Amino acid sequence: MTVNARAAIVGTGSRAELFTEGLARREHVEIAALCDPNPVRMAHHNRLLAAAGRPQAATYTPDGFAELLRAERVDTVVVATVDALHDAYIVPALRAGCRVVTEKPMTTDAQRCNRILDAVAEADGDLSVAFNYRFNPVHELVRRELRRGAIGDVLSVHFEWLLDVRHGADYFRRWHRERDNSGGLMVHKAGHHFDLVHWWLGARPERVFGLGRLGFYGRENGERTGYRRGYDRAHGSSAAADDPFALHLEDNEGLRALYLDAEKEDGYHRDRNVFGDGITIEDDMAVLVRYNTGASMSYHLTAYSPWEGYRVMFNGTGGRLELEVEESLWQRPRAKLTSAKGAVHGDTALENAGGARVLVRPLWQPPREVEIPEFDHAGHGGGDARMLRALFDGEMGEDGSAPTATAVDGALALATGLAANTAFAHGEPVDIDDVVRMK
Repeated sequence: MTVNARAAIVGTGSRAELFTEGLARREHVEIAALCDPNPVRMAHHNRLLAAAGRPQAATYTPDGFAELLRAERVDTVVVATVDALHDAYIVPALRAGCRVVTEKPMTTDAQRCNRILDAVAEADGDLSVAFNYRFNPVHELVRRELRRGAIGDVLSVHFEWLLDVRHGADYFRRWHRERDNSGGLMVHKAGHHFDLVHWWLGARPERVFGLGRLGFYGRENGERTGYRRGYDRAHGSSAAADDPFALHLEDNEGLRALYLDAEKEDGYHRDRNVFGDGITIEDDMAVLVRYNTGASMSYHLTAYSPWEGYRVMFNGTGGRLELEVEESLWQRPRAKLTSAKGAVHGDTALENAGGARVLVRPLWQPPREVEIPEFDHAGHGGGDARMLRALFDGEMGEDGSAPTATAVDGALALATGLAANTAFAHGEPVDIDDVVRMK
């Protein structure tokens, strides 16, 4: 076996399993180190390595990250920790000459974003943002249709994103519910979609306006609707036993190992009441974006829908293109989860998941449905596996390039979300140039 990359993974929660398991299958990559404040979670990831027949990784706490970079001779750093902490690892890794792959969002505010962009410029660094939606074959198909002029010049886009009351609720159980950690769903979740539209259109956002509110989750809303049950966290609470919004960590081996068994180390609760106190993010958001091409986008995110998926409509000078994706239609309130990644975070299809449809409606002609080739839908519509191949195996697309996202792409997606958050707060449109210093 020839190893030509030594990697460190920072943050060992459930999303990091994608990288631990994915890199463990690659003989040319060795995971040399793990970094996390919680030794129980790092031990879980080392068990994943052992199960794959790979050597154990050295373990470090965050205050030992500089020593990790010196001692472990890593050339690749994967950052999958709490969003607001990304820059604390990205910047020193770049300055140490490492290639960095960071989970989206790249970070959570303008100051941190500018710090990262400065480090990329100073170190001539290689930073990729893990926007796996770019690698979904359906999304690539849409991009090809638009690029070949199937509907002429795109004038407007409408993007409706629906998170169901299982996946959507999950953002209100954990650290994402606090804006200081995640930047809210405009940054943590919608950044996926903002990047996707930038990539589809080949355009940059210029001006953003939006309205957002917490209208469904939280104590006040739960008491108004009658959904609230009287508990702080689900584990050990009789009040949560039959609550369809509760997450029962003990039911799932992966979640139990990563979180319930690890609580004694850091006190982090993964199963908080979605109708509790302390939620500082929105669950219903409407956004308008203008791009440098003159196109506009209306975007709506609903985090409490009975089904999950998205609809995107492009209106052009030559017609209209429609994309509809159904990811889940309905769920039993306490359907058994099979992995820590699982449907609780929207990563696997449920028993009644739908499919995707792409329809082109040219002017003066009958509509035509675009054939979608068969592919593996697991892991965000096949995007996760294809992203790993592009990032770590050098796999290229049909046009000889890979749709990996750069630091600039990460900054544009972030700036769109931050501008929306600012508009929510102040009720006025925001210019992207006033948010982030683009290089």
